Amino acid sequence: MDQSKVTVRYAKALFSLAKEKNLLEEIKADASLIEQLTKESADFVLLLESPVIKTSQKISLLKTIFVGKVSELTINFLILIAENRREIFIAGMCRHFLTLYRHDQGVKSAVITTAIALQKDLITQINKQLESQFNTRVELSERVDSDLIGGFVLRVDDRQIDASLATQLRKVKEQFLQTEINK
Repeated sequence: MDQSKVTVRYAKALFSLAKEKNLLEEIKADASLIEQLTKESADFVLLLESPVIKTSQKISLLKTIFVGKVSELTINFLILIAENRREIFIAGMCRHFLTLYRHDQGVKSAVITTAIALQKDLITQINKQLESQFNTRVELSERVDSDLIGGFVLRVDDRQIDASLATQLRKVKEQFLQTEINK
């Protein structure tokens, strides 16, 4: 079974159960925490992907890591995933759960990429502007990519505004080359 089918099925099941038990906000926070951990901790990812570590050991380690930090439903979900040997898909399941949550709550996801880190008040202003433009709540995250040289790339759902200096320079270069070819 391919990864997308696995992540979607498990995420939908968790989402449905969380909604049914009125634990949606709590499970959303848990999914965010776990997804963040998979991004920041190579050791955690290694634990999940290791074929050498037995399932019982993985379950024990997952309990040690998450008991007291996430809800009991999330702990049981992680145990079920490990028992079914699907732990390598945890990050994708959490991502998809968060997507389902945002869709259910009418929240748009936005990412702004800049060459240098933005000040918090500027991020807040951008977020307010996006919320007024889309007339809904927006979760804005920030990325830094020095290759942009300057400017920004703003992505909201499937829309993208590329106002980066790197893109502008590439366009000028293409126009210049096209002019040279036409002569």
